Amino acid sequence: MILQRLWRRIAAPIDPFLFSLLMMLIGFTTVVQLSASPDRIQAQLINTGVALAVMWVVANISPQRLQTLALPLYVVGVLLLVAVALFGQISKGAQRWLDLGIMRIQPSELLKIAMPLMLAWYFQIREGSLAVRDFVVATVLLAIPVGLIAKQPDLGTAILVLSAGLFVIFFAGLSWKLIAPVMLAGAVGVGAIVATEDKICAPDVQWPGLRDYQKHRICTLLDPTSDPLGKGFHTIQSEIAIGSGGVLGKGWRNGTQTQLEFIPERHTDFVFAVISEEFGLIGNIGLLFTFLLVILRGLLIAANGATVFGRLLAGAISLSFFTYAFVNMGMVTGILPVVGVPLPLVSYGGTALVTLCLGLGILMSVARHRTLLQK
Repeated sequence: MILQRLWRRIAAPIDPFLFSLLMMLIGFTTVVQLSASPDRIQAQLINTGVALAVMWVVANISPQRLQTLALPLYVVGVLLLVAVALFGQISKGAQRWLDLGIMRIQPSELLKIAMPLMLAWYFQIREGSLAVRDFVVATVLLAIPVGLIAKQPDLGTAILVLSAGLFVIFFAGLSWKLIAPVMLAGAVGVGAIVATEDKICAPDVQWPGLRDYQKHRICTLLDPTSDPLGKGFHTIQSEIAIGSGGVLGKGWRNGTQTQLEFIPERHTDFVFAVISEEFGLIGNIGLLFTFLLVILRGLLIAANGATVFGRLLAGAISLSFFTYAFVNMGMVTGILPVVGVPLPLVSYGGTALVTLCLGLGILMSVARHRTLLQK
């Protein structure tokens, strides 16, 4: 009887379908990491345990409580980003870390959750009286941390924070009349870059607002063979691995590009190339289908949320999974620049895994308290 009550207490905040998908991904991750980086598997399992614990704790917190944390987390996050800009440690040309004496932290990671929390809270308090100025205010709130993160520079995290905020603004009711021109301008800009590659990628051409290495990264994306042993090496080797996997793959731990260590960062950013080589197109489709189910379940939770705050937050978190997956797969397959975004729940690492599971915990919280309110 005691064990039954304990089990019910543990299982109460867990969404069974979402948790089942998560465990499938964790199991698949373990298999992939045993091939890509077997010496790190113990650390990955520890990271997974911590992430699951964080997910369970957050799932027990009501959306109303999360709402009270939105403003403090956002303010603290922005202040820490300012501190990084003033006093942060520089590593490999980037100023992203803050040394607190007993530990180093990367404040930009906090904004992946704090940003959608803040905007969802803002639109909640403005419910019933939304005007154009509210979307302007929301855009400013989003631009501040995104600008500070991009300046570090950390383009990958800036993209993730920007997309999470934009998803909230979109779900809050941003008109397509404003979205369409921006999308059109972006498409024209990308087309112009591709069409004028030879001229704008010349060594003596400076790109305003971007550092030389960022320009080089984009130009290498357009033509990886221009620097086959440098920036283009990552893309070329990952494309070889993906193509050689074929439909069925070469089999677990039989990938030559993986086992001979030609794929750089094969356990983190380029783990999708490992999956493609060893499990082939079938493995990729299975992974994509699982990601799709996670996103659809999250959007269903968002649609049934009890409050504006819950709906906006759940919707943004759900589509953030899409951003993670799209950007990572895009850079591994050579259609996007390499920006250091991990494959969600599959890449090795603790910070991203904890952040993603925290997001899943929020989805479970929104789903659970909707059910409790109905009762």
